[in-house]
Amino acid sequence: MKMTRKTKYLLSLTLLLMGVFLVGKVAFAVYNREVEAVSPGDMFRIWWHGALLDLRTAAIMLVVPALLVTFVKRGVRPLLIAYFCLLALAAGIVTVGDMIMYEFWEFKISSVVLSYAASPEGTTNSVSMGFILARLLLLLSFVLLILIPVVWLTPKRFEEKRSIVAPVLIVALALLPIRVGQCYHRGTLFRSHAATNPVFRFATSFLDERAYRCPSPYCADVEAAYRTGNEVTDTLLRTDRPNVLLIMMESFGGKFVEELGGVPDVAPNLSRLIPEGIFWEQYYNNSFRTDRGTVSALSGWISYPTISPMKRREMHGGLSSLARSFNRAGYQTGYMYGGPMTNMGKYQYIADMGFEALMDDTYFTPEELNCSWGAHDEVAGMKMFRTIEPIDTAAHWFMTWMTISSHEPWNVPYSRLEDERLNAFAYADHCVGELIDSLRTLPAWDNLLVIIIPDHGYLYEQTYDTGDFFHAPMLWLGGAIREPRRMSVLMNQSDIAATLLAQMRLSHDDYPWSRNVLSPDYKPFVYCNYPAGLFFKDETGETLYDLTARKGIPVGEVADSARLEKALSILRCSYSLIPNP
Repeated sequence: MKMTRKTKYLLSLTLLLMGVFLVGKVAFAVYNREVEAVSPGDMFRIWWHGALLDLRTAAIMLVVPALLVTFVKRGVRPLLIAYFCLLALAAGIVTVGDMIMYEFWEFKISSVVLSYAASPEGTTNSVSMGFILARLLLLLSFVLLILIPVVWLTPKRFEEKRSIVAPVLIVALALLPIRVGQCYHRGTLFRSHAATNPVFRFATSFLDERAYRCPSPYCADVEAAYRTGNEVTDTLLRTDRPNVLLIMMESFGGKFVEELGGVPDVAPNLSRLIPEGIFWEQYYNNSFRTDRGTVSALSGWISYPTISPMKRREMHGGLSSLARSFNRAGYQTGYMYGGPMTNMGKYQYIADMGFEALMDDTYFTPEELNCSWGAHDEVAGMKMFRTIEPIDTAAHWFMTWMTISSHEPWNVPYSRLEDERLNAFAYADHCVGELIDSLRTLPAWDNLLVIIIPDHGYLYEQTYDTGDFFHAPMLWLGGAIREPRRMSVLMNQSDIAATLLAQMRLSHDDYPWSRNVLSPDYKPFVYCNYPAGLFFKDETGETLYDLTARKGIPVGEVADSARLEKALSILRCSYSLIPNP
């Protein structure tokens, strides 16, 4: 049977798109070779495992052209060219964006990226203009890779004969029951992600939130697991009304702390302070970025793979707040960040949480705003010291300082280590150490509790294949602690609020996702997530779940179904308790 020109055209476009997807996979693997190197044999297996999903994606893209060439008699070529211009641009942005952002995030591009795209200063502050221009050139090349062959392949006119075979076949392929999880490449998380078509993943990610909102039959068990009383089995403080300084160190995960198995000599100041304070050895961040980690710490709230509560103001009224709890107890409250608090709606969140003093870049002189993000940590640390110094010792206050310097582009006025990334973290450690040493000289030290945590971790020679990314330092210091301790209790970042309030004999009943980890009711486990996965750990072991491939990933053992079910129940219950967007 002789094929019509229309059928040949659609077949050619299918082969073209399959070829483009293959080029995209190879480019993804080559560009991200520092994350994981793959051999030619691995590359073939990556393509093979993703081929069916690529075919379905190509068919979905060709539904409109198939209908046009079948049912439009005249003027179809301009319509096809216009359609493919839009398609090439959209596919190019997603494919190139996925390739570039994976280096930083190590998960497939999804609807989550739109939250960050709405605050572009986060990108422009992190990378150089040369970096941006080079990637725009890469994007243009990918768009032309689709567009030039399409223009060449598209005839000026098609034969008048109408055949529905081609569009029916295209629609059938588009409806194939091939989803992201079925292209999972057994090997590593990176190869699974390399095999997954980025265009399909991005398009379907808009359905994730709806899927996660499915009610779980175990929500009552989840709520019970997060319910702890105000009683404590261990008293850590000498007073129940200390002044509190919370220091959130940008990206400072356990990878940079030798006591947690991290790179030696990056954080010598934390190392010298750990024996003087209460060091929590099994503390885990909730999430992967500042907007999530800030809410977990300051609101005692769970994190979400697809949602940023900081950015969703409709959620703010229902969030718990340490600032409000301290305000009710008669404390003054303040939050300081050495740059503009415009990214991800931070200023609005901090204000809505009830912080009375908001100290952003306007709190600093133009000369003090000396780095890409604002004021370097040394300047901001001393500004925090000068803010605390004149406060009457009889006053009660709760302050938060978010550091800034241990972030791309790693330009800091410090040069102790050769690796620019490690050196930036060493600088943050140096600045925090200077602030602590200065605070010791004040009378306020005797009644002061300093809590040092990161907002999240950083993927330095790490992947999400284990839970190490979420493992982080937490240190309590100051004259208010009863004695130096090592704490082995398993806990999340979101548990700080209830644990601290219980130590201060203040209620945490309005914190549904924060647990008093020193309560006799506490059931130890940690639940962490990022847009492409979950991590769950309890006394029986650890479990990872890949949300992209919809599969559990063993962590040094066979995946445990009970732990996985608990993690998925928490995921579903957490979404069921938030308002619809």
